[in-house]
Amino acid sequence: MQRYSGFGLFKHSFSHHENWQRMWRNPTPKAVYDVVIVGAGGHGLATAYYLAKVHGITNVAVIEKGWLGGGNTARNTTIVRSNYLLDESSALYEHALKLWEDLSQDLNYNVMFSQRGCYHLCHNLQDLRDAERLVTANILNGIPNELLDTRQVAEEIPYLDCSPNTRYPVLGASVQRRAGNARHDAVAWGYARAADALGVDLIQQTEVTGFRKQDGVVIGVETNKGFIGAKRVGMVVAGNTGPLAAKAGFRLPVESHPLQALVSEPIKPIIDSVIMSNAVHGYISQSDKGDLVIGAGIDGWVGYGQRGSYPIIEHTVEAIAEMFPVLSRVRMNRQWGGIVDTTPDACPIIGTTPVKNLFINCGWGTGGFKATPGSGHVFAATLAKGEPHPLAKPFSIERFHTGALVDEHGAAAVAH
Repeated sequence: MQRYSGFGLFKHSFSHHENWQRMWRNPTPKAVYDVVIVGAGGHGLATAYYLAKVHGITNVAVIEKGWLGGGNTARNTTIVRSNYLLDESSALYEHALKLWEDLSQDLNYNVMFSQRGCYHLCHNLQDLRDAERLVTANILNGIPNELLDTRQVAEEIPYLDCSPNTRYPVLGASVQRRAGNARHDAVAWGYARAADALGVDLIQQTEVTGFRKQDGVVIGVETNKGFIGAKRVGMVVAGNTGPLAAKAGFRLPVESHPLQALVSEPIKPIIDSVIMSNAVHGYISQSDKGDLVIGAGIDGWVGYGQRGSYPIIEHTVEAIAEMFPVLSRVRMNRQWGGIVDTTPDACPIIGTTPVKNLFINCGWGTGGFKATPGSGHVFAATLAKGEPHPLAKPFSIERFHTGALVDEHGAAAVAH
């Protein structure tokens, strides 16, 4: 048995993976689907999976202009948390977090979800008041959260500068211990494989160029490879929602901004949680490879450039060096930018649109990755039933007409 095993390893060392089983099919599109989902990021793939698994709707196509998970799913900092302030958003993100906790088992694919905890630092009295309000609101909603003093923060984050001489003294922090990180590409691959196994068609390198309507009702999508019919269409294209909505004939209250992040050269383990500071304006975690994963907020300008800019990088690393002087000589390895849709109240838009049978899921801003399972779950229910899931109802596009906004700018904090 050992000889055979050794021979197998030797044989495969000269292969080019030609005998490896594909994780999902590469199907030819059908003429008509029950549901077409535009966008094969984490949210779109999760929507397709839950449509098939929960609602039994398997005649589904996910259409992607590039490759699966190649957009914002591959361009984020992998943070997962649910400690939002308002009832509506905390319920949605907590729904997602509970799904995260069983996701690897559900998909039979290790998404590497690590509940290492997430700290929000307090540097002034207003920070402390905001943290106390947030912790109290979370507890009232059944979401565990804690408030720490300076001594506790120093004990739990030993390399953080908690001395009284620092420019931004650490007066305390809130911590959600169930929060953490997951592997972004594993999430996309896990959902894609599971959806494919249930019969969903994953159609890559196919760009949606428009929507075909009949008597005001969408009947399918126009693509660079021809028309694909659909009884219902779900639009889940973070960063490009505005232009795509314009092709459908309506305007959305969203802006697209670059969101930059960077990783350092790998170093020995030094940070075992996620640490955020709104006042100093930066956040940091450490990957399993040892890279320091660093980010801040969205760029102030509207745009679609993914290359990033030196002023944003400089500002971000200044914030990290302020909190962790020990890291000041660590070198940056690489950086990237993702394009995020932002709304006036820092919350998503989920539900119907002015075009009948065309549904939308967008506007997650910097909170998209953490919401992936919950977003897909409630959007699948919305598409299956033709009306918003109860958790999605507060995030209807109509709130921008009625004024019933769900303002989460405070809890969205530095970005993630």
